[in-house]
Amino acid sequence: MDLELKPEELVFQKEVRDWFETVLPEGHDMKGKTLITQTKEETSWWQSQLHEKGWGAVGWPLEDGGTTWSDPQKAIFQAEAARAQSPHQSPFGITMVGPVICAFGSPELKAQHLPSILDGSINWCQGYSEPGSGSDLASLRTTAERDGDDYVVNGQKIWTTLAHWAEWIFCLVRTSNEGKPQQGISFLLIDMNSPGIEVKPIYTIDGAHHLNEVYFTDVRVPASNLVGEENEGWTYAKFLLGNERAGIAGTGMIRNGLENLKNVHDYLNETAAESYQADAFERRHAELSVRAAALETLENRALFAEEGSGEGLILPLPMKALGTELQQDMGDLAYDMLGNESSIFYDSEFAPTASDNEPNYRSQAPMMTHTMLFNRASTIFGGTTEVQKGIISKFVLGL
Repeated sequence: MDLELKPEELVFQKEVRDWFETVLPEGHDMKGKTLITQTKEETSWWQSQLHEKGWGAVGWPLEDGGTTWSDPQKAIFQAEAARAQSPHQSPFGITMVGPVICAFGSPELKAQHLPSILDGSINWCQGYSEPGSGSDLASLRTTAERDGDDYVVNGQKIWTTLAHWAEWIFCLVRTSNEGKPQQGISFLLIDMNSPGIEVKPIYTIDGAHHLNEVYFTDVRVPASNLVGEENEGWTYAKFLLGNERAGIAGTGMIRNGLENLKNVHDYLNETAAESYQADAFERRHAELSVRAAALETLENRALFAEEGSGEGLILPLPMKALGTELQQDMGDLAYDMLGNESSIFYDSEFAPTASDNEPNYRSQAPMMTHTMLFNRASTIFGGTTEVQKGIISKFVLGL
């Protein structure tokens, strides 16, 4: 695997970098935001900008609106997006349901949904987890019973990220109780404005509302909204989860986070009477940086792996486990670093007033605290770390 850029790749890198600098000038308002701290309007705007450039879904097939980029070009794009601290694309459309529709959807479903995913005009959410059916997803109980040209859906989904934004939800539903649990699951697309759907907010420890409960009561869904074949949804779900877990690893966010930690620490040492001890910070920051470099190596191996190869299928598992644990440890370092100085950052007397020449590091404390609290859940969503390690031990190590 040769990661040294070739001349034509350097030209491509400059094109991408120049575009990011034009669309996202230094100090842009969305810098440092996460998907859940961006507004719906910001997320849709960013997707529309990428789509207008032709970069809205770089991993999709060309005929469905994707690109012909090579794996090195995809890696370059990801690195430049991280460098620019660009806004986040919503993964539910671009990374999750979009590729499933591209691979398994009917021509009618492609025509109906892919354009609005690409241009950011329609937002999606994911209906997988249920009360009692998270890591053991095959035990899900939300049912879809065929009634003429419709399915009638009843049940509940939980931990549904940004369901209060979404116009559509892709759901795993039970269409049969025969055979193994996995064999009776189907993949259904549901309009969130359908009668019988109720969304209730869940407020998390970070004080944010990004999670929800979604209830389905006799919701009628056209049978044409079924993706692929009935009772084959488990196959499509596994296809989707590989993309989700790789994205959750968050290498771009980790790169930016490590740099930001260093900047805030230097600022504290220059301006505060007491701050986190330099030697302790440098030691922990260096350890995190080494782990981040290892994660980036795994990411590059996954990007350069042959499509459909064992390496390409397996690497998202350790990437997800290692990346989310690293995110948590970065949050812990940030919280420890602030220490007694956190009160300074929260004092209204020191309201954020960044100048063009001086980054406003005082405004970072609330964001760092939010990130630390939010990341407590990162080793759970997308499949718990324990589940990932169990799969690795069984299918990779043969234990």
